[in-house]
Amino acid sequence: MNKKEKIKDLLTRGVEDVISEKELKKKLESGEKLRVKLGVDPTGPKIHLGRASQFWKLRNFQELGHQVVLIIGDFTAQIGDASDKQAMRTPLTEKEIEKNMEGYVDQIGKIIDMDKVELRHNSEWLDEMKIKEIISIAMDFTAQQLIRRRNFKERWEEDKPIGIHELLYPLLQGYDSVAVEADVEIGGFDQLFNLKTGRKIQKLFNREPQQIMTFQMLYGLDGRKMSTSWGNVVTIVDDPEDMYGKIMSLNDELILDYFKLCAFYSEEELKRVKKEMKKKNPKLLKKELAEEIVKLYHGKKKAGRAKEEFEKVFEEGGVPQDIPEIKIKKEKVGALDLVFATGLVNSKSQAKRLIKQGAVKIEDKKIKSWKDEIRIKEGMIIKIGKKRFAKILKK
Repeated sequence: MNKKEKIKDLLTRGVEDVISEKELKKKLESGEKLRVKLGVDPTGPKIHLGRASQFWKLRNFQELGHQVVLIIGDFTAQIGDASDKQAMRTPLTEKEIEKNMEGYVDQIGKIIDMDKVELRHNSEWLDEMKIKEIISIAMDFTAQQLIRRRNFKERWEEDKPIGIHELLYPLLQGYDSVAVEADVEIGGFDQLFNLKTGRKIQKLFNREPQQIMTFQMLYGLDGRKMSTSWGNVVTIVDDPEDMYGKIMSLNDELILDYFKLCAFYSEEELKRVKKEMKKKNPKLLKKELAEEIVKLYHGKKKAGRAKEEFEKVFEEGGVPQDIPEIKIKKEKVGALDLVFATGLVNSKSQAKRLIKQGAVKIEDKKIKSWKDEIRIKEGMIIKIGKKRFAKILKK
């Protein structure tokens, strides 16, 4: 793509809103080097595909020669952004934040050139901020403005608690834009209020207000909002086989969105996918999608292996190459103890439940009762559900 096409793609692909598009386009075309800000609160240790799509947009800015300013919200993470929360969240401790941050930069480096990134932590300035300064900023906002936000409004009407600290969050995030002199700030569409607050606070400090770009939401594999607690996420550090398998479990109606927001197909390619969705088995398109996404984060070779592994296990009834091995000394072991010993379940109660559901097989035969005694044979395979395997070895 030439520069004009790159700018068009930057302003449109996966973009929900731009404030203001005309002005930002003019700045991009002028050749002016812009400071492009993204703030990330390390609320979890792994980056999922929804968050990753924002880093790919930063990469697009980098490729056009702009300065990426990445803010790790080590201070604001202690408060917690309430933008999409239906209840007051439990604040993270400093230790939890430090633990979550351990692999963050390495993960982000899979997508953008970290050598060219201005990496900041908002504790640099927020730790030093005096209460007088916070009050001064807060005086330009009203409680009504903050509480009228959709999620706060719903919590107010349902008589759910709204913490005073939650109301301060957008003001602190907005001040980040002043501290790093942001020309552009990007974020999910649920961040629009916070980003617009940044514009207003910049004006208070006699700075030119930043341009804003928000993105379409990428839904989780099951069609709900991506959430680690729901288990519907794909993270960029998932093993190739896990990543491939998860994409294959994607709801069919989300296929096109994932091609656009995760595999970054061109408009022509998306038109082709859209046509094929009417003719092809969705499974074939998901195979293509899964291979493309795995390729982005693990390379072509590992993507090919992940595809072969999936077909071997799920289509040909085979066993994966790399599975855990456990050594058993006894000649006979109770089914419950054996399943628990594989390490593939969290507890004996879970093992019992899975056996009762008929989800556990030994040598491709279902275990009928959790009370059964299993005679141990060298190399026997235990299968739990569709994806979990273990090999038994004799001590």
